[in-house]
Amino acid sequence: MKTTKKTPKAQNKHLSELQMLYEISMAMRSTLRLDEILYIILTSVTAREGLGFNRSMVFLVNEKNNTLEGRMGIGPASEEDANQIWNYIKTTHKTLDDLLSDYKEFGRRTNSLLNNIVKDMNLPIEPASGILAQTVISKSAFEITNKKAKANIKKKDPLISLFNMEYFIAVPLVAKNRVVGVMIVDNFYSKRSITKDDIWKLNMFANQAGLAIENSQEFEKTLILSNTDRLTGLWNYGYFQHQLAEDIKRANRFNRHLSLLMLDIDFFKNFNDTLGHVAGDKLLKEIADIFRNSCREVDIVARYGGEEFAIILPETFKEKAYSSAERIRKSTAAHQFHHKEGAQGKRITISIGVASFPQDASTVQDLICYADKALYAAKETGRNRVCMFSKELI
Repeated sequence: MKTTKKTPKAQNKHLSELQMLYEISMAMRSTLRLDEILYIILTSVTAREGLGFNRSMVFLVNEKNNTLEGRMGIGPASEEDANQIWNYIKTTHKTLDDLLSDYKEFGRRTNSLLNNIVKDMNLPIEPASGILAQTVISKSAFEITNKKAKANIKKKDPLISLFNMEYFIAVPLVAKNRVVGVMIVDNFYSKRSITKDDIWKLNMFANQAGLAIENSQEFEKTLILSNTDRLTGLWNYGYFQHQLAEDIKRANRFNRHLSLLMLDIDFFKNFNDTLGHVAGDKLLKEIADIFRNSCREVDIVARYGGEEFAIILPETFKEKAYSSAERIRKSTAAHQFHHKEGAQGKRITISIGVASFPQDASTVQDLICYADKALYAAKETGRNRVCMFSKELI
């Protein structure tokens, strides 16, 4: 068989591509946080010095519900952000490993229209759901790179209609012979043709990405089990302390704001003594659900101890934190708690203290202390209210 020798230029290009894939692989191995993994994956796929596609989206398999859930997307709205990251690497001579420590600075830029559409998607894994689901079922890629391939797709396919896709590739993200998700890429912005070389690089990359996602999911399961309060399902005291310290470090590094809410159930002891501990536990669970449903995905809601809770609000000014606290207080006061079937609903109220970094405090200990002083002031001045920390409370 006749073989074609690669020219020195082609050999250098091939080595460069392998080096790039190696660097991306090392970056994915250096974290077990799923949001960081996904951001590294999508940035690598859309960056000019990476795989160079215009848009990339990841959908993960929810085995319990047999659905595909949109998790993250980077596209034309954030193409500039991807290029900024890679230019940052060039000018500072940082590797992707180094870049990972800056994730929280750049990661918030995924708040684009494309990303929000992706995150709203939830499709059953069945043939009728289109190419996304079929990629999972068949465990094989769909390479829609020409008119002939495009003609075989239903025009009402959710992927086509939602994202106005012309030519694209859908690849399964596989780990240990199990599909954990699907990645979609296209060149919506530049209209550049998708080449065989693009497909080769993407498939090589997808193999690493699938394993990284699976490792991250296993890690997060372990993390949740070991750091969750068993009664309420919220984060426990230990995880709260760890996360607050990390968030303050990050806020300090990037000159960001952060707020802390300390919350306490009013007259909880009386409720417990009157209706019993079973009713008290039921109340704590319902309160936890209200707090969880009233917060953003990035907020950390924890059970601090007993009937006291804490909520970390990243990227939040004190005044905004006050508004959030008021919303939580009103939601709680409006809820009727039924301690047993047929019993008349009871109204329960909470008191909340608010303190912020760096406005009020610069350390973990001081921030907790000042939020707690504000909570105490809320209770002393009548309960069922929100109180912001001020120097007069010291």
